Amino acid sequence: MKALLSTTPGGPETLELLDLADPVAGPGQLLIAVKACAINYPDVLIIEDKYQFKPQRPFAPGAEVSGTVAAVGEGVEGWAIGDRVVATTGHGGMVEKVAVDAVKCYRLPEGRDFVEASALLLTYATTIHALLDRGHLKAGETLLVLGAAGGVGLAAVELGKAFGARVVAAVSSEEKAEAVRKAGADEVVIYGRAPFDKDQSKALAEQFKAAVGPDGANVIYDPVGGDYAEPALRSIAWEGRYLVVGFPAGIPKLALNLTLLKSCDVCGVFWGAWAARDPKANRARIAQLFDLWEQGRIAPVVSEVFPFARGGDAIAKMGSRGAIGKLVVKISE
Repeated sequence: MKALLSTTPGGPETLELLDLADPVAGPGQLLIAVKACAINYPDVLIIEDKYQFKPQRPFAPGAEVSGTVAAVGEGVEGWAIGDRVVATTGHGGMVEKVAVDAVKCYRLPEGRDFVEASALLLTYATTIHALLDRGHLKAGETLLVLGAAGGVGLAAVELGKAFGARVVAAVSSEEKAEAVRKAGADEVVIYGRAPFDKDQSKALAEQFKAAVGPDGANVIYDPVGGDYAEPALRSIAWEGRYLVVGFPAGIPKLALNLTLLKSCDVCGVFWGAWAARDPKANRARIAQLFDLWEQGRIAPVVSEVFPFARGGDAIAKMGSRGAIGKLVVKISE
């Protein structure tokens, strides 16, 4: 089979499309003939050895795939060759075939497109866990979403609306503002590019405060970090919940006196670890996502599809923070 492999630490230009022996489905696994592989920010980090998990080389990036079952491993029940499937892989998804633990596989309904399906699990599962299990978002509350035009950001906008929140979406351009309005955002903040000096940081805090309203944001969803974090925290409501999701703009240092003044919580969101610790609860959340998808209340936005040989270009675009929604690599027809 063909595989797009990281053979040495470096950027997307170091990836090589090479031949590998076909994998086999081990006990408890499904072998998936991959149709599409979605790109996520960890793919940018993992090939540079900057992610918290460093797989042994050579390895393929790609943490979520869609396709059909090519083989069923020993001990696996309820699956047959030819079944449609979506799965999380951690890494290794940018290949023609991949063996995945069956517990990480979910049945794809007939009529659903493989490209759209590949873009569902990581962003929406992270976000539903963040908003409901960590943020305890309630109908009628105000949700502020940073980086709202990215994959997890758009998922937060859609899910926030699905759960009855007023959603304020923060983005870096008018093009991205249009995307979040289409996703249902009630209010949009367009911010500048970091780094910010003290006056710029204060001005951004005032932008956030004006948008969320005098009572503040009950939940803040932050997949960005960096200089955007403190201005957002300054707009939080009394007993609000600040959700720490990711750091493409850098790891921030928060002024903890702000948490005392607002009696608020700063909550880490590590969906993968939670899913491993409580797989039953995770499957229930993903079943909830599939119901929302079927009802048309969420729909992954795929802004660009790349051919297999240009998988590195998809990762490069993700790294430049230029993507709206999700980028997907089409592996086969």
